[in-house]
Amino acid sequence: MPRPSVSERAGRDVGGWGMLGLAFALVVAAAAIVAAGIVAGGGAAVAGWVAGVLVGVAGLVVAAGLTAVAPGEARVLQVLGRYTGTVRNDGLRWVNPISDRRKVSTRIRNHETGVAKVNDLDGNPIEISAVVVWQVEDTARATFEVDDFVEFVAFQTEAAVRHIAGAFPYDASDRTSLRDNADEITGQLSAELALRVAAAGVRIVESRITRLAYAPEIAQAMLRRQQAGAVVAARQRIVDGAVGMVQAALAKLDEEHVVELDEERRASMVSNLLVVLCADRDAQPVVNTGTLYQ
Repeated sequence: MPRPSVSERAGRDVGGWGMLGLAFALVVAAAAIVAAGIVAGGGAAVAGWVAGVLVGVAGLVVAAGLTAVAPGEARVLQVLGRYTGTVRNDGLRWVNPISDRRKVSTRIRNHETGVAKVNDLDGNPIEISAVVVWQVEDTARATFEVDDFVEFVAFQTEAAVRHIAGAFPYDASDRTSLRDNADEITGQLSAELALRVAAAGVRIVESRITRLAYAPEIAQAMLRRQQAGAVVAARQRIVDGAVGMVQAALAKLDEEHVVELDEERRASMVSNLLVVLCADRDAQPVVNTGTLYQ
């Protein structure tokens, strides 16, 4: 983004209630002067009219500088096209009567992007949307650096979300992914957005991904892949636990000298124990009424 050519500075303003009283006094004085001239008659009437009109116009000019500033708003002042400052003090204020006063909201706002269909780093189509919390920090830049800062934030948010979605895979166990590293992803999204909208005087408060899913055309295939991965991971954990239990059982038998097993019977016992421990169904017990070898 180009470097901003203007930055916010405080505008010249004074309390408005005193100026309101002055404007009212001038209008009343103008009426009194006109009335006195009419009573005097003759040349004094004409002079009274002229003086009264001048004083009344002065009162109206003073009144034209009165500006009400609500909390959470600011007034950007321009005099003959030149930026002269920003008024952030709330209440009734008085500024240069010939200045142009633009209202700019400094309240915190939300912007939610529409659901965008993009390809992640692995080329898989996904649907993603985000919500961004932002606030105008520099009213001068928001007014003069871009045509419409609200629309500017909306477009830059859309571009940043698409860029972040294409820079990471949806799901990955060995690297940063959109699904498993939400805090890191939203942190990078906020940082990128802050750079994109800084020229418009906008501060990013927070950003969050509100929707993240595979596109409908591949959702079922990806769901089956995730389920298969979960089954494999569960089986691996079961096998690891079963091997540990078999090792502990054989060590205990050897330690207590419960039974002497040759290599063939030891292998058979290991096989039977692994079948019992790793099976996804309950094993059916078989009672051996003969010897260990028959």
